Amino acid sequence: MEALHRRDPRIEFELFTQVPEWFFVDSLSRRFSYHSLLTDIGLVQKTPFAADLPQTVTRLQDFYPSDPERVEHLAAALKRGQSELVICDIAPLGIVAARSAGIPGLLVENFTWDWIYEAYATKHGGFSTHIDYLKTVFDSADYRIQTEPVCRPNPADLTVSPVSRNPRTPAFQVRNQLGLPAGATVVLITAGGIPFRFPCLERISGHSGIFFLIPGMSEKIEVRGSVILLPHHSGFYHPDLVNASDAVVGKVGYSTLTEVYWSGVPFGYVVRQGFRESEALALFIEKHMAGMAIAEDALNDGSWVLGLRELLSIKPHRPAGVNGADQIAEAILGWIGSDFPLSRGERDGRCPR
Repeated sequence: MEALHRRDPRIEFELFTQVPEWFFVDSLSRRFSYHSLLTDIGLVQKTPFAADLPQTVTRLQDFYPSDPERVEHLAAALKRGQSELVICDIAPLGIVAARSAGIPGLLVENFTWDWIYEAYATKHGGFSTHIDYLKTVFDSADYRIQTEPVCRPNPADLTVSPVSRNPRTPAFQVRNQLGLPAGATVVLITAGGIPFRFPCLERISGHSGIFFLIPGMSEKIEVRGSVILLPHHSGFYHPDLVNASDAVVGKVGYSTLTEVYWSGVPFGYVVRQGFRESEALALFIEKHMAGMAIAEDALNDGSWVLGLRELLSIKPHRPAGVNGADQIAEAILGWIGSDFPLSRGERDGRCPR
């Protein structure tokens, strides 16, 4: 969205989501309208590393197939807003509502929920009833963009580099705002936007010249020696925190991975066991990034700090290409300026691949 705004400030966005509004206020430089609406179930999380599968099945059964009244309510809102394109970040409701409203729908994904649920279907039969339905919905999108790291390649109009928000405050300025001394080594510990009570803080303190930033750990900014605890909504832009760090330690999730990728800093990554996406993300880190795997148990008991010097000694990587956000923005502007939607076959000669 920010990449589109940079190219055409007249573009307006209508956001239908339950992601907190402040996230978009912090992320976007221009206007948007916010509508609180449940558009997707995904996985119900017990912790950043563990999903509640029975509760997920219960919520899926309540939500799918999409309720016709909910679809029509959203479709009517899209038409009232004179929307020209509906962009769906793997929320099936958006694709269904776009089709109902007669508006082109664009699916942006590095995985889809039917693919994720396939991994649970043999042990949790409740997922099976939703897989075929969701696959049909995803495949019905007028346009499809896949973002690296792609988990399962599908026929798509465009495959782009990792998509990430860009840092916007110089690293030295962020460090000054945090009260860090000049020349300090900074390690960011993140759970990827999910509040997480990181245990064993005493294990990570006491490293001379090394400071640790941990978002989502307190109601206000707290300084405990070399440990700085930040609230979930701290006033610090997360890509700026990544860019101001010498290394990042945390859960392998798409947003964290891509912010670290474009910053180039070493990534001490913790794989979320049992989550199908994690394998593809870990392979991407091993091939294209400066990284070191950390076991979840080691993160929890603090023993990962024994390998901290090794992590900090890894040479930063050099990201390649341009941010996928810019590639997507260019494609969208091209499609909006054409007679769309067209069939995928008709678009073969007109759309970037």
